Amino acid sequence: MLPVRFLRGLSGRLRAAPLGDTLFQGLCALVAIGVVALLAVITLVLALAATPSIRAFGFGFLGGTTWNSVAPEVYGAAPFVYGTLVTSALALLLGVPVSIGIAIFLSELAPPWLRIPLTYIVELLAAVPSVVYGLWGLFVLAPAMRDSIEPALQGVLGWLPIFQGTPIGTDKFAAGVILAIMIIPTVSAVSREALLAVPGNQREAALSLGATRWETTRLAVLRYARAGIFGAIVLGLGRAVGETMAVTMMIGNKNSISVSLFDQGQTIASLIANSFAEAGPSSLQLAALIELGLVLMLMSLAINIFARLMVRRVMGVGEAA
Repeated sequence: MLPVRFLRGLSGRLRAAPLGDTLFQGLCALVAIGVVALLAVITLVLALAATPSIRAFGFGFLGGTTWNSVAPEVYGAAPFVYGTLVTSALALLLGVPVSIGIAIFLSELAPPWLRIPLTYIVELLAAVPSVVYGLWGLFVLAPAMRDSIEPALQGVLGWLPIFQGTPIGTDKFAAGVILAIMIIPTVSAVSREALLAVPGNQREAALSLGATRWETTRLAVLRYARAGIFGAIVLGLGRAVGETMAVTMMIGNKNSISVSLFDQGQTIASLIANSFAEAGPSSLQLAALIELGLVLMLMSLAINIFARLMVRRVMGVGEAA
């Protein structure tokens, strides 16, 4: 009797499975399409709100270097795009090596008694609000930059144009450093997961061939996980490009383009945060700020497309090797 009941129940579940699969597939497709539709709606709303600025300045908006809210109003995005790219690149340059080092230590080298609590502490840093990083940067990092770090860098590398000028502690270099600190938890956590996903036989094969611990990590682990690590770096870049409060408090907020990292600057996000409240409704300045937001969104989209292409290329190279 029991086998008969079991077979009948199994038969009923099999008959119901196609409907369940169809509903599940339809629900997942609806959610995915909804996300894409939401992105399209946001882009459309921003484009419509920025129409007065787009009509007034056209493509010259991207290359313009003047931001003047007094008549005659002239707005250009170049200083803010430049500041965003410089601070984000500096954040990657400083933060990525530290993040990968942390990920390697936590996944390959740390003893078990230290690995778990240290992992929790690193991941906890990602939950610290941006404004808290900004306050710490303003009252702790900025004085250290002004009095010690930037003068020391200038004494050694002052012959380079990027390290010339007067160290003031609130500049593009300080903003890049605070961004580097902020992206470390994200990049290190994702990189650590990528390293832990490497099969154990990769390590065992390298060790059995006489490789040292460092050679095993470099050849068998990092090479296998490089696509995941690159994805982690792109996530960090996305965090750095869109960061607002901490950068606003550390970059000095000066509308200019300069080679020196010790000069003050401005990013797209910091300008929007500083100027949005004073822009009148239906004004050209408000439309220009919204167009800047649209530019920032398109920059993020371009970064993600580039990351997809690079990850595909890295994975292709790895499979060929």
